[in-house]
Amino acid sequence: MIYKIYPAILFLFLSFGTDTKNNTEAKEVTGNSIAKVEKLAIDAKIENIYNTLNTNNFVLPEFRTFTEALKGFYLLKEKGVVQKDILTLIDFGLSSSIKRLWVIDLNTNSILFQSLVAHGKNTGEEFASAFSNINSSYKSSLGFYATGEIYKGKHGISLRLDGLEKGVNDQARKRGVVMHGADYVSESFIREHKRLGRSQGCPAIPVELTAEIIQTIKGKSCLYIYHPSRSFPIEELIS
Repeated sequence: MIYKIYPAILFLFLSFGTDTKNNTEAKEVTGNSIAKVEKLAIDAKIENIYNTLNTNNFVLPEFRTFTEALKGFYLLKEKGVVQKDILTLIDFGLSSSIKRLWVIDLNTNSILFQSLVAHGKNTGEEFASAFSNINSSYKSSLGFYATGEIYKGKHGISLRLDGLEKGVNDQARKRGVVMHGADYVSESFIREHKRLGRSQGCPAIPVELTAEIIQTIKGKSCLYIYHPSRSFPIEELIS
């Protein structure tokens, strides 16, 4: 009798294993499909925002740069790391002699500011090319930041920055990397020296725009410093 029962049990066991495998594969396919749909939806949303931005007569940032910045913003906003619907984007892939900083209001879908911005003296001359998270390196750090509090320092009104990427920019506060105004960030400096002046690693901006920009982006808004040399999974942003 046992010889008749055993093949039946074996068949049921194998059938169960096959069903489990098929169910697992089906779930994986469904999960992948949902992820693809969500990605397409986000990509479409970002493209729509970009195409309908009120430029206020400013020049648009590159679409690729804007896309990376906005995807990071969404993730950080979801985590509660940033709270304001303000995105500051710096493109260090561009010449320092052109306006490569944008402040974007995502509530009104409009560009509020476009400005010159300096990189660190050891990051490069006209173009930024070398970056660091090390103190006293006099280099800029890439990646996502949350803006902090305002204080008055040797450069006047300044804004603390908290780097959100471990090993990339998370030493920003300890290094004293802040946003501040500087006389060497000006069109006159560019005309005289054929390039913008450089900082000790801070994203320095024109003196005449400092107070207005800092007041706009202070207190847990998102700042992203981009460079084409670096590719990374946004999901690895630390919270």
